[in-house]
Amino acid sequence: MSERLPGLGLGLDLTHTPAEPRPSSVALLYRRTDVGVEVFWVKRGKALRFAGGFYAFPGGKLDAADADVEVRGASGEEAALRSAAARELFEETGVLVADGAQALTAPKLEALRKALLGGTLGWGALLKSEGLTLDADDFRAAGRWVTPPSLPVRFDTRFYLVEMPESARAEWWPGELAEGAWVRPADALARWGDGTALLHPPAVHAFQVLASFTDESEARARLSTPPFCPGYISQRIEFQQGVRVVALETPTLPPAAHTNAYVLGNGELLIVDPGASDVKQYAKLLSLVSGLKAEGMKPVAVVLTHHHGDHVGGARAVKERLGIPLWCHARTADRLDFPVERLLEDGDVLTLAGAVPQRWRVLHTPGHARGHVCLVDERSRAAVVGDMVAGVGTIVIDPPEGHMRDYLTQLARLRDLPVSTLYPAHGSPIPDGPAKLQEYLDHRAAREALILQAVPPDGATLAQVVSLAYADTPPLMHPIAERSALATLEKLVEEGRVREESLQYFRV
Repeated sequence: MSERLPGLGLGLDLTHTPAEPRPSSVALLYRRTDVGVEVFWVKRGKALRFAGGFYAFPGGKLDAADADVEVRGASGEEAALRSAAARELFEETGVLVADGAQALTAPKLEALRKALLGGTLGWGALLKSEGLTLDADDFRAAGRWVTPPSLPVRFDTRFYLVEMPESARAEWWPGELAEGAWVRPADALARWGDGTALLHPPAVHAFQVLASFTDESEARARLSTPPFCPGYISQRIEFQQGVRVVALETPTLPPAAHTNAYVLGNGELLIVDPGASDVKQYAKLLSLVSGLKAEGMKPVAVVLTHHHGDHVGGARAVKERLGIPLWCHARTADRLDFPVERLLEDGDVLTLAGAVPQRWRVLHTPGHARGHVCLVDERSRAAVVGDMVAGVGTIVIDPPEGHMRDYLTQLARLRDLPVSTLYPAHGSPIPDGPAKLQEYLDHRAAREALILQAVPPDGATLAQVVSLAYADTPPLMHPIAERSALATLEKLVEEGRVREESLQYFRV
């Protein structure tokens, strides 16, 4: 996320211990139509910590009380997970898959759903009160997926294929979910292809299988054996078609522990920010590229968003192993100690041939680093944004390389294009790019106001300003906060609202 900063490493834990996956269940609800099957998908609310803004299937984590519900034909964990799938399906769609549910009226189902969601009636009590029984055969095992260790929230998820009961009706209610609807798998994949529906690997795989549905047993067999998924963890993460991510462990700023390398394209490929110098890390990236080459794709260049160590650590090794050139901005190139074959400029278009061609426009976005660039896909307006924003952690503006006014200008520029999904170097994709960019602008404006307020007319040191303006930040992080505070003070000096004299700052 930045170069090593003053105070970094003094008491900070830079090791990465993956979060323990939580058991969870997903109900893959489908119905047969004259033109194939349809699947009920939901869009998760953008405020949700995990997969906010993504399209998914009804599901959620296992509750302790799920294990208290009897499931005919299953026991132990298998019963509890099916109980969780049935509960989540009812909560999120109103479809109650249980023996006896067909006798319940629509008003009764609505009342039960409201009571369950409102917490006035527990899941087991609900079933018992209506004499309902869960049957394992209604929730047929259809795969297992474990969230990659790079993410801060992880799940060990069992998928269950559930056929829509004839008498049932699926209905999405506003709340944690932003949408819910029936969709043809081919249409869902088309939206994934054009970037208007972000999908995690399990959903991509499910739609690919169900797009050629013939019978349930064949579908479940294919759903349960996804490719590139050792230990139930996907090795190919492609949130939208032609945008693949490999999270590499790097010495970056906590709480981030990884830098995302991106592999862009559907034929010709760009490799963006291979930031790990550890061969065990960048080997994961090379393995992905090797598999894509075996499928007829061709890497054409390594692209760097900027020169910071957690973005360039493996760049030389990767370019040499693949025998491809390195492209970056001139202000990045003059900070590297290895050759650069092409200097990128604002407005350049990087065209990638392939089954679905891509055109990535280069934007020079200084502020975090003088040579920082972003790549914007002209078709979907998705943007690979390096360290302009972060899906986890914060962005440090560290003078003299960092310049706050330039940074704010470029945030507004990206917002106003507008971009769509942001693919940051640290953390998960951000579906609503303009909203996140505005959030960053608002946050910086609020922090600037605090910093200006902390500067008295009779002067204060940088440390004194930080102690007041960053009172909400742990003191351990103040050496890092000082860098962005200094960038803000320099902006205020440029604007004539603060003056600096002998390392003291005075409000004008």
